Amino acid sequence: MKILDANLDRAREGLRVVEEWFRFGTGQAAQVAECKALRQQLAHFHTEAMRSARDTPHDPGTALDHPDEQRRTHPLDLLRVNLARIQEALRVIEEYAKLVEPALAEAAKQWRYRVYALESAATGSDLRQKLQKARLYLVTSPHPDLLGIVGAALKAGLPLVQLRDKDAPTRPLLDLALRLRDLTSRYGALFIINDRVDLALAAGADGVHLGQSDLPLAAARALVGPRLLIGQSTHAPEEAERAVVEGADYIGVGPVWATPTKQGRSAVGFEYVRYCRGHIPLPGYAIGGVDETNLLSLLAAGADRVAVVRAIMAAEDPARTTAYFLEKLDSGS
Repeated sequence: MKILDANLDRAREGLRVVEEWFRFGTGQAAQVAECKALRQQLAHFHTEAMRSARDTPHDPGTALDHPDEQRRTHPLDLLRVNLARIQEALRVIEEYAKLVEPALAEAAKQWRYRVYALESAATGSDLRQKLQKARLYLVTSPHPDLLGIVGAALKAGLPLVQLRDKDAPTRPLLDLALRLRDLTSRYGALFIINDRVDLALAAGADGVHLGQSDLPLAAARALVGPRLLIGQSTHAPEEAERAVVEGADYIGVGPVWATPTKQGRSAVGFEYVRYCRGHIPLPGYAIGGVDETNLLSLLAAGADRVAVVRAIMAAEDPARTTAYFLEKLDSGS
């Protein structure tokens, strides 16, 4: 009973810590409700008989400590520690409850699976798993039928969309972002907003993409928290290496060819693409003038992911073009 009491307490305390992050750190209402429901279910099994078995003054574990328990450098550290504590406690409950209360053992097993889902929601591992699989990245440009083009590409399998519009006023851009968020969610695609951390948070986007002259990556991470993705445009090895050190989730690699979306920026060519593929441990999207006429040469040079703008936004058939890119990227040729 002492073991069950201690671990039910431990699990409930850890859930409360995680719940407060969802409530005040990210505003994820569904996860707040899930944490609360789990706490209440644990409380239902936390009987008076278990509590009365507690003997804190004679518990040798209360005197044990470790220096790492005093260090938390980032909310992500705090979340991971508490999620691990919950999972460990539930595993102990599951095993020891088999001896005295099989219903509690079975409940603890199901709770652990639910905590794994909370972990994904808290740390963004679900987003990062999607990112690892995403080889084609559409960066939008202003267009009267932007939603129609993006919708056709998503229907063809596009996994990742960035809303980019440097000139639009904030209110219309937010309205568009909210509509794109809804559209990408329907297809299970990732949704990124260029530059604007505030709009990414307001629209419930999956992340933000930063240029070299935008908000510093560390400052953006402090605002968006550990869950959301942050991408960084890079044009040279030192920029790519810095993005790794500063905690980017992916990088843009380019411009491979000269492009009107990056006026005044010299093309980096294939050499930089090869460098990033061989030296940078992040997903790297080759970008800049990529289209159906040069995709195969880019893949032959070592690229395994590409980001496009006009190739899809100006295509006569965005769905067909998307399907072509996906086929070649998936086959590697």
